[in-house]
Amino acid sequence: MSFFSNFQSDKCPGQFTGNPINGLTEKVCIQAEKIFDACIRQTQIDNYVLTLTDLTPANPTYPLTFISARSLTAEATVSNLNIDRQADKHCARVQATLTIPVEVLYTDANGVEGTATASVSIVEDVLLFVPAPSIMPFTVKGVVSAVAPEGTFDPTNNTFVVSLCATVILKIAMLVELLVPSYGYCAIPPAQEFSQEVCSGFFELPLYPQGRGCNCKG
Repeated sequence: MSFFSNFQSDKCPGQFTGNPINGLTEKVCIQAEKIFDACIRQTQIDNYVLTLTDLTPANPTYPLTFISARSLTAEATVSNLNIDRQADKHCARVQATLTIPVEVLYTDANGVEGTATASVSIVEDVLLFVPAPSIMPFTVKGVVSAVAPEGTFDPTNNTFVVSLCATVILKIAMLVELLVPSYGYCAIPPAQEFSQEVCSGFFELPLYPQGRGCNCKG
């Protein structure tokens, strides 16, 4: 039996009885990512070592001069995950390592600009609400943004030592089906094309001069 037919009513479950209420027309089952809990942490990490890989162009002339570094994606790779439910069973200690890929900009000794990739690892140890055990598993996700506005080159192992600013949002998420009230399908308006209207000032002029001209008497 499906959710459509498993409904205690003589009406179809997708129908409202009587007149629509405030524009509501039906009940709709949607698939969505439910966030059970989340927390944010913003931190500054000094003297973080960035190990460079995939240098472009290859074989730069050392030493390098740091320009900047920024995260390449908004979602981190979660590893070393450990979830320890607390005695009250409402919260759990969530420990995880979040790995963030970053792009590094620099110039070499000849002034040639280059790029490289590196990774930043941040350890999280927080308390979050974790749902009760179920058939469908929840996942732990990390939404991240990291920048390094300044750094110095370490010629010992060709790395950059940077000051890192990182924002980390840790989420407890699950893909679920939700039954929600619906106003019907969205009405998509036609697109309005962008135009610089370079001729608008010219086209707005009258075809012929206006007015009767000056009075030339005396």
